[in-house]
Amino acid sequence: MSTIPAFQSAITGIQTGMQSLNQNASKIANAQSTGDLTTPLVNMLSDKLQVQASSKVIETSRDMIGSILDIKV
Repeated sequence: MSTIPAFQSAITGIQTGMQSLNQNASKIANAQSTGDLTTPLVNMLSDKLQVQASSKVIETSRDMIGSILDIKV
């Protein structure tokens, strides 16, 4: 069975966003008191948006498949 490209792209987007989120959280946790926290915090916000957008792609794909199945039945 082949995968649906939209699902695969969304899953990849979520995985990438979560990996980056973990890396930036680690940078914040390991920063010294004088360390720059701005860049990892901004990156974490970007990672959050990436994961949210990817999850919306999954929701939309699911809804479209459901609509197609409703039409076919």
